[in-house]
Amino acid sequence: MRLQRKPGAVAMLGLITCICAFYTNAAIDIPLEVEQLPTITAQSPSSLIAFPFDESFPVTCEAKGNPEPEFRWTKNGQEFDPFLDPRLLKEENSGTFVIPNNGNLTEYQGTYRCYASNNLGTAISREIEFIVPHVPKFPKETLEPVMVEEGEPFTLRCDPPKGIPPLQIYWMTINLQHIEQDERVSMGLNGDLYFSHAVEKDSRRDYCCFAAFPRIRTIVQKTAMSVIVKTTNAILERRPSLLTPSGGKSQTQLVKGDDLKLECIAEGIPTPQVEWVKMGHQLPVKAKLENHGKLLIVPTVEQEDSGKYMCKAKNVLGETFHYFTVTVEEPPEWVFEPESQLNMIGSEVLIKCSARGTPQPTITWRVNGIPLQEAPATNRKTFDDTIMLHNAQVSDSAVYQCEASNRHGTLLSNANIMIMNLPPMILTKEGEDYSAVEGKVVMMHCKVFSSPPSTITWSKDDSSESVEGPRFTVHDNGSLEIYSIEKDDMGQYTCSAKNTEGTSTIDAMLYVKDPTRIAVAPEDQQILMGTTAQLSCMAEYDKSFSNDFELLWEKDGVEIALNYTENSKYLVEDGILQIINVSHRDQGVYTCVARTPVDQDMASVLLMVLDVPDAPENLVLSEHKSKTVKLKWIPGDDHNSSIIEFIIMYEESQWEPGNWKELLRVPGNQNSAILKLHGHVDYRFRVSGVNDVGTGPPSEPTERYKTPPAAPDRNPENIKIEGHLPHEMDINWEPLLPIEHNGPGLEYKVSYRRQDVEGDWKEHMVKRHSFVVKNTPTFVPYEIKIQAKNHQGWGPEPKIVTGYSGEDFPSAAPDDVAVEVMNSTVVKVSWMRVHKDKLHGHLGGYRINWWRLRRLVDSKKSHGDKHTLTFPGDHNHATIPGLTPFSEYSLIVMTFNGRGNGPGSHPVNFKTPEGVPEKNPVFRVTDIQKHTVSLVWAAPLEPNGILTGYLLEYQLMNDTEDMGPLQTVDISNPDITEWILRDLEPKSKYKFYLRSCTTVGCGPVISEECTTTLETSLASIHGGISTQGWFIGLMCAIALLTLIVLIACFVNRNKGGKYSVKEKEDLHPDVESQGMNDDTFCEYSDNDEKPLKGSQHSLSREIKAGDSGDSLVDYGEEDAQFNEDGSFIGEYAGRKEKRVSAEIKATIQTPA
Repeated sequence: MRLQRKPGAVAMLGLITCICAFYTNAAIDIPLEVEQLPTITAQSPSSLIAFPFDESFPVTCEAKGNPEPEFRWTKNGQEFDPFLDPRLLKEENSGTFVIPNNGNLTEYQGTYRCYASNNLGTAISREIEFIVPHVPKFPKETLEPVMVEEGEPFTLRCDPPKGIPPLQIYWMTINLQHIEQDERVSMGLNGDLYFSHAVEKDSRRDYCCFAAFPRIRTIVQKTAMSVIVKTTNAILERRPSLLTPSGGKSQTQLVKGDDLKLECIAEGIPTPQVEWVKMGHQLPVKAKLENHGKLLIVPTVEQEDSGKYMCKAKNVLGETFHYFTVTVEEPPEWVFEPESQLNMIGSEVLIKCSARGTPQPTITWRVNGIPLQEAPATNRKTFDDTIMLHNAQVSDSAVYQCEASNRHGTLLSNANIMIMNLPPMILTKEGEDYSAVEGKVVMMHCKVFSSPPSTITWSKDDSSESVEGPRFTVHDNGSLEIYSIEKDDMGQYTCSAKNTEGTSTIDAMLYVKDPTRIAVAPEDQQILMGTTAQLSCMAEYDKSFSNDFELLWEKDGVEIALNYTENSKYLVEDGILQIINVSHRDQGVYTCVARTPVDQDMASVLLMVLDVPDAPENLVLSEHKSKTVKLKWIPGDDHNSSIIEFIIMYEESQWEPGNWKELLRVPGNQNSAILKLHGHVDYRFRVSGVNDVGTGPPSEPTERYKTPPAAPDRNPENIKIEGHLPHEMDINWEPLLPIEHNGPGLEYKVSYRRQDVEGDWKEHMVKRHSFVVKNTPTFVPYEIKIQAKNHQGWGPEPKIVTGYSGEDFPSAAPDDVAVEVMNSTVVKVSWMRVHKDKLHGHLGGYRINWWRLRRLVDSKKSHGDKHTLTFPGDHNHATIPGLTPFSEYSLIVMTFNGRGNGPGSHPVNFKTPEGVPEKNPVFRVTDIQKHTVSLVWAAPLEPNGILTGYLLEYQLMNDTEDMGPLQTVDISNPDITEWILRDLEPKSKYKFYLRSCTTVGCGPVISEECTTTLETSLASIHGGISTQGWFIGLMCAIALLTLIVLIACFVNRNKGGKYSVKEKEDLHPDVESQGMNDDTFCEYSDNDEKPLKGSQHSLSREIKAGDSGDSLVDYGEEDAQFNEDGSFIGEYAGRKEKRVSAEIKATIQTPA
């Protein structure tokens, strides 16, 4: 603090002046550094009750002042020194003492007052009454029984003992059962129990009055009373009269804010009814009636609740009245409470004190705790409610006490009147630093105490001018407030305080900072329960706050505590808040707070936790009928995802107890459903909600509901009619579920008749779900119906279904089979359909079996594997792909039904034309020289025609893999399998290509690469390819493999053979009944060889009868059987026409 302004001040920004004056009668807060009067800062309430369960009772009195106050006490108006009593607990520099609860407290009972004094004056506390309650007790007494005649009124008196309010009274029996109260029997406000008229049941010996004092935790009981009601034969009716209150009118006084309670308890026969009226007014809106209309309560009364009230008790014989005059009085209330003042020497001082209340409070003045008349002063005068000090001097400083009291209470106020002159004392610390954000507001403080009041000015950077402008305001307390701060406002500011007694100044420094701003704010999220939520928040702030900046997160306004333990719920890293294992409790508003010492920015986000719905509640069954019931429920919380539907499930106790099954689904906006039920079932139900997250947990199940037995609701469905044998018809159906029986004794009535002839229904009763009709014609239509029945009756009329009896094998083969060659690998086969009368069943489709007879290139018999294609449905042509070019084939066509295959057609032979050869199996570079390369290859295994030669091509490859021009060598001799290329570049990379050719064209290419050498090898000149070790090894391996293949073929053909190979071969086509794709191949077997007996169909005019030494007849056998996989079982037997049976498999239809 400086007492004078610095010399050498420079120009200021402007002038703002504030006069901080302490006006007369204005409240003051004098700093403790200044000498001042005592002020009471803490005191006990006016009533202090010593409850027996408390350990101690502090009697409080604290005060401040300069010099520090000293304390003294009075008790009941007499001096009382707590320090003289060793049982009391005291503290130094405090007026408080503590009365311990360890003895007889009665001696401390009384009224206490505290006085706090220093050399300037004395402040006093309010009067503090220390009350030591006694334990209330009912007097020990012997009560005579109350004798009353039936129909007469009587009263049982309680007379509870006095004690600390509130008082609660109960009437009970010895067994603590409440005495029943009604319009006839009721308890009054005084605790007495009133009986409007006695009845016989009132006779008992244990009427007990209990008085409870909750503040002292005490309940006392009065001696039990006996009532004897004498019965009489004649009870006369009588007009009402009041048991309480007595007389016709009464006065009631109460304090404002209390509850007004008026009661009228009447006797009479019949029991009177009580009505209430406020004379000349409506009853207050807040008024209420209790105790069966006998008690009127007006809570928290005001002055307007004063007036006359009337109660009227009436019955059929008459009525009676009572008038209440209600007066609402008030305790003292300040109209003008005297306040502490700071005044200059020589000033006129006015001290005003006034209060109101009912009755009007009495005002008593004191000065320094002494009655005013006992401390006279020549310059002091009293006018009604005001004291005036003329030409006040320092010696007139004192504490004035004003006390306002009436019979309802007392108010006390201490007013410190200070008379002094004092130069400015700046209480704010010198050299304070203030930081503010650009664009915001800053408040720089300059708290001053002085007398007379000081003029406060602020200047900047040692300028002689005061700051001024619309952005600058100097408040009455001396603080400078700057609005919309700019960077130029940064600098040193000086506060100057000046009065007639002197001048004082302090400096303060203002720093202007960049604002804190959230650059990346978090966004609202919906997160699945149990997952991890991530909320991002990035902020920008003034870099000078690098060590003071903090980024906090709040949830619903409460800061999130981060502990970074292994089980931590929250993790924050790089501005990202992670909420681990999100639960319902995590839903709410999350706020990112970016904070520096001078400002902060906030951004909030709503996190919604999605989960499956909670289980529905309060399931109720209603509207019970024989086969329906209504189910209602209250939906559970949908957890932020609307309920789409409800799933109603049931469980029954007879067939599958404990197994819950779905019964019904209803939309999510419904909370009830009518459930269709089966008969004779003991049900219970539960409900689950479904939203976009999933299905929620089920509700608690309902109580069980058992439906009565009933006839079946439906008949069996999915009736299947099959014929596994030609003269039988198997009828199968899907049986009713056990829950669909609707009662005991379920059976099925099977009815059938032929559809194609007139006839009656044949009926059979069965308990199983299948029936076989014997001795039926083969494949004729039948009408069938199945009806359910139980002990309660028949099910509904069944539907008629149509089916066929058992199938037999087709008896005819397709005619006019022809083959059209499309190209070297594909042929088209056509035939004439088999007539439906020859099918003897449902048409399954057609099968084509074919096999390769020989290669045309060398006329070598091949008897290759047999192949089959199946074409489901009604077809008369089909395409066979995947044939080998330049070969001779044979094929047959047959039809099939559900029983199996029919006979095969006459075989048809055909030849495929030439095609291009296959890729050469071997192509190698064998000898590499500077200018020559030797190549060797093997002929294709399947030339697919007559080889005409080879096409050899080669080209140079440079280092960048670019290809040179292609050179071609046309080798027209098919027997050549080696070649030497000459005139090649030395040390160069070449690529060679080889293809085999027929008259149709050349086949796929095979390639090889090599690099020529730099020098010619002498051994290569004299050595031939036949001398190369790899070539000799290759030829030996090929010879060995060929020998093994020939031996295997010989053994396979002669296994079980009976005839010479010179005999004609009867090639039997396999009739495997399995569906095949275009690339499917079937094994061909020619174990049995038989002479050719059938005719031979030529493919075309170019194929003559003598072109092939082989022809085929149909294969087949009576009663032939096939396994489930289509393999043939049994022996072959030669017949002109043969039939085979096969199982029909699923096939892929080849387009014609």
